[in-house]
Amino acid sequence: MAPVRVTTIASLTPLEELDADPFLVDSRGQHTMCARWAAEHGYVVARELLVRGLRPDHALLWDGVRPGADVFVAPSRRVLERALSSVAEFAAECARRGVRVETVGRAEPAYDAAMKARVHRRLSMPTAGYDGR
Repeated sequence: MAPVRVTTIASLTPLEELDADPFLVDSRGQHTMCARWAAEHGYVVARELLVRGLRPDHALLWDGVRPGADVFVAPSRRVLERALSSVAEFAAECARRGVRVETVGRAEPAYDAAMKARVHRRLSMPTAGYDGR
């Protein structure tokens, strides 16, 4: 039997919102949370999406998705609300297509100044080869 494939959904949130809402800006942290969830369930991350206000019927979401065998996962409903134009319509589309949508459901990390600085460096210097470490 083929492993369950997971498409993780993270929100594309401007760096300017880092102080107000660091988790929504930290897409790497969002994807990491989803990857841990997938591993705990024995699933394999097949795709990582980074989106904001995407329509639930957009082809990007559904490219290669297999009904009954694939799962969408996001860290929280809050992330889905930022990433998609309508969570309710997305859930309905998932049901119509036979694809599960899940949220990790864990508490978001508390960001201190050093964590915010790492996110800021990673996102503000991507062309300089900085990878956030």
